[in-house]
Amino acid sequence: MSFLAPLYLLLAGAIAVPLLIHLLRRRIGVRVDFPAARYLARAEREHSRTLRIRNLLLMFLRVLALLAVAMAAARPVARWMGAGHAPTALAIVIDNSLSTSAVANGRPLLDQFKAMARDVVGHATSGDRIWLVTADGRVQGGTSALVRDEIDRVEPLAGAGDLATALTRAATVIRGAGLEARQLAVLTDGQRSAWQGTLPALDAQVLVWSPAGTPPVNHAVLVAESRPTRWTPRGAVAARFLSRDSSTYRMTLGGRTFTRGTSAPNEEVIVHAAPPERGWVAGTVELEPDELAGDNVRYFAAWIGAAPGVFISPAAGQFVKSAVDVLRGTERVVEGRDIAIVPADEVTTLPALIVAPLDPVRIGAANRALERAAIPWRLGTRRADNATARGPSLDDVTIATRYDLVAQPGAVAETLAVVGRDAWIIAGPRYLLIGSPLVPEATSLPVRASFVPWLATVLTERLVGEPGQAITAQPGSRIPRPTWADAIEAGGTEGGRAPLTETVDVPVRSGTYFLTRGERRVGALIVNAPPEESSLERFPAQELAQRLRAERVLTASDQGSWSSMAFRAAARRSLVEAALIVALLLLVTEALVIGTRARRAA
Repeated sequence: MSFLAPLYLLLAGAIAVPLLIHLLRRRIGVRVDFPAARYLARAEREHSRTLRIRNLLLMFLRVLALLAVAMAAARPVARWMGAGHAPTALAIVIDNSLSTSAVANGRPLLDQFKAMARDVVGHATSGDRIWLVTADGRVQGGTSALVRDEIDRVEPLAGAGDLATALTRAATVIRGAGLEARQLAVLTDGQRSAWQGTLPALDAQVLVWSPAGTPPVNHAVLVAESRPTRWTPRGAVAARFLSRDSSTYRMTLGGRTFTRGTSAPNEEVIVHAAPPERGWVAGTVELEPDELAGDNVRYFAAWIGAAPGVFISPAAGQFVKSAVDVLRGTERVVEGRDIAIVPADEVTTLPALIVAPLDPVRIGAANRALERAAIPWRLGTRRADNATARGPSLDDVTIATRYDLVAQPGAVAETLAVVGRDAWIIAGPRYLLIGSPLVPEATSLPVRASFVPWLATVLTERLVGEPGQAITAQPGSRIPRPTWADAIEAGGTEGGRAPLTETVDVPVRSGTYFLTRGERRVGALIVNAPPEESSLERFPAQELAQRLRAERVLTASDQGSWSSMAFRAAARRSLVEAALIVALLLLVTEALVIGTRARRAA
């Protein structure tokens, strides 16, 4: 037992009043024998024991009545069985991640969670404070009716959510309620991937319910991506599936089915295509619906355009020519003059991949050619320091000879590789400039295995077609704004565009959302759930309870017991009413004793 207002126990000092009255009423004086009244003394001696017992009873009744009133004022609570409970700060945490939309016993788990949460809210009293917290961190508190409405509006997320953050926020709101009785009531499917890692320490009691038994068998699309992102116009779609047996799949591009097939378990499927669509196009890889329908579709996007024609200057080097020949063999590029690969002293048109001239004598001519092409960069001091470059796909590339890249007024470019703090490769509008010749004597880049893929990316993504790229993200996350886009197509269609700010709030629904600059599509934001959300393996309730760090963790064996324990287990039963009833009964008993004595005296 404990007290919510222990200072009121000081009222118990009032028990001194009936004690003093009892003591003051004792007869004190000189005893005088009066023969004529001896018969009265004899009668008093006969009834003295009864009188003393009655007076002691009255004293104890009055003392106990005062103690009961003092206890009621101190608001006692105790962990007793019963229907009542002390005022409680209760946060109901509902795991509404994608995995809870799985159907179990003919009904989605999330619907079962919502029914249990509504049942708990129905047991709340006016003295309770209730909040609803979901896996995406949303917190809603208020009256029972308001929280019940919020429960009805809970929908499954398209991703995993963040249960650690949800628990932290739930613990914070009940801590600030100012009530001694605090409880977190958690409804979850116990998915292992969601409950991995370090969980927060919770200064409250936690009541957990998770379904028992084996989770349903799930088929899912784990991987769906275009290879490469830009098709010219030929490309491929790679997919991988979660399945215990063979899977029948369908692939779409631009809303049109372009292939169907069957894959073996855990087998990667690669489908090549050369579709007629052009520009940025959305695609899907789909399976037949099962108990968890939310992961049966996965999205991707590709830019589709004609293969660029590439012209190579003989002075660019034999290794560059060999790499371009490989790309022609795979139809990534064709022979033509859409893009030129030339030394800086030969540049005349853009777009172009520009390298430093092999002969240092040509540096002056190279800078004049760069000026005529309106490229705001110049080749500066020649360095032979055997340095190492750093950049995407370029780590550990050694450089024997390079020239400083000197920016001119108004120069705006993206640095793709650096040597120390100096730029080595920069990319600007319709050009890419390298501070070394692409020969083994100057740099190891042409002889590395990554050179051909790197060159393909430069030619098909940097120097031809629409700018931009495909960005992948999880639903509801936040990413930096891409510098090459200024708006996103709302709802993934051209019906409306929303301007981009410094950060982009990723849509909460999976899908392909095109990024635009002006009126043109320049990229795509591809939103998919994390693959681990498709694994429905669960922690048993007891093991999950052991992972939680709290004052006390309780588990319920079934839905009904969880609902009944939501308040009774967390708080305690209030004894205020019981203390007041006891005080009233004591006062009534005192009145009856006094009344009986008065009637006998009469």
